[in-house]
Amino acid sequence: MTDKPVKPVSHNPLPNKERVKLPRQRVPEQDPCVRSHNFLEVNLGFPAEQARQESLRCIECPHPGCIEECPVSVDVRAVIDLILANDYLGAAAKVREDNALPAITGRVCPVEDQCESGCVLGKKGEPVGIAYLERFVADWERASGQFGLPKSAPPTGKKVGLIGSGPASLACAGDLIQMGHQVHVFEALHELGGVLVYGIPEFRLPKEIVRHEIDVLRRRGVVFETNVVVGKTVTIDELMNDEGFDAIFIATGAGLPRFLNVPGEHFNGVYSANEFLTRVNLMRAYRFPEYDEPLYPCKDRDVIVVGGGNTAMDAVRSALRLGAKSASIYYRRTEKEMPARVEEVHHAKDEGVHFEMLVNPVEFFGDEKGNLTSVKCIRQELGEPDDSGRRSPVPIKGSEFVVPCQLAIIAAGTSANPLIQSTTPGLAVTKRGYIQANDDTLATSKPGVFAGGDIVTGGATVILAMGAGRKAAKAINEYLTGTPKESAQKHPSSAVSAD
Repeated sequence: MTDKPVKPVSHNPLPNKERVKLPRQRVPEQDPCVRSHNFLEVNLGFPAEQARQESLRCIECPHPGCIEECPVSVDVRAVIDLILANDYLGAAAKVREDNALPAITGRVCPVEDQCESGCVLGKKGEPVGIAYLERFVADWERASGQFGLPKSAPPTGKKVGLIGSGPASLACAGDLIQMGHQVHVFEALHELGGVLVYGIPEFRLPKEIVRHEIDVLRRRGVVFETNVVVGKTVTIDELMNDEGFDAIFIATGAGLPRFLNVPGEHFNGVYSANEFLTRVNLMRAYRFPEYDEPLYPCKDRDVIVVGGGNTAMDAVRSALRLGAKSASIYYRRTEKEMPARVEEVHHAKDEGVHFEMLVNPVEFFGDEKGNLTSVKCIRQELGEPDDSGRRSPVPIKGSEFVVPCQLAIIAAGTSANPLIQSTTPGLAVTKRGYIQANDDTLATSKPGVFAGGDIVTGGATVILAMGAGRKAAKAINEYLTGTPKESAQKHPSSAVSAD
């Protein structure tokens, strides 16, 4: 007689028919009229009672869609049950088995398209607030001064170098250290975190949160080194041949900004979103005059941001907080097509950001001193869908108009920085300059070298980069332990589109 599988013990005292009646808890927020003038965090997080109430809503699906839709496969059901058992430290440790950065992903993940999209409750109502619960246990852990650390395997003696300290690299580091390997992370800038510190504003992701998560990885044994520009300070070949690294993971992101290539982009006051946000965040222009970082002034100026993604929302909301007279989003498609998180668009509107849809700048104008004064735009309509199903914008003849603008921020995407590719013989790249990597293992054309995140796919989300980091860690472990799958030895299967 075959034994039936034992159903996990549940700490939820409510029957399912009562759970589905519970309303979704609303996370406390700063008032929009107040927060639009400061860089303090907008979402304030769940207190313990609200976290419990939200956890009670989980109906404990036998095949949880939330786990399937999570790029790093967090065991959401087990985490929620530990919250209901009041074992918050255990819940934090459970999250960290799959997610090295829970306080970060709990703040910036596009959950409506990922874990929450797989929640059964969302079919007829609102899904469980998974990210808010993940943030709760991570914040509780940090406030308590304790660390919910997963157990690591015995040391293997193998040494792995990770290039870049953004989300892909940090996720990879968390898994590799847990597998027993030595992990050394190299960062080109003076502060760790990659896009997490230079790209995401303080009001959405406080820098102390990023530093804490990195400190947790340090406690687990990861070594970090800043001010190392791989490709200049040291090459990939030197790391492997001279410094004894058994494998390398390249996760440098896609930090080369794209512009519109229209007349007038040379005027003072036209920024790439990368430069603007780096000056505001990493170089602390948001704390002027304590930090005297040169930044073309936003105060009392008309600011437009061109783009519709999360980077555009971060830039326009930062400009508003820096004193802009007006702050507007100009996007060439409709709001429905905007790739930004729904919550970020909602917050921007509450704070007073103006949205201009189906418009695109065609020329910038300036004065005799070279300073931006206005922008000419053209209205657009959506044409027929392309092969991917996306409708491209088509300019409407004769619809041009000019608006005052003294600061313009271009958030039109990024491309690959070529430094590592140009200094690493044998490393295959796509026609757009991204590193080619095997779809299944992220192995590159160079033996022992793997790559993942934005340097392979082009700009994407934090959690997708982390998913790539975890995939790479698994493949690197197989490569180092001498039992790699056949796919781990294959060259990259194809060029990956950056669109």
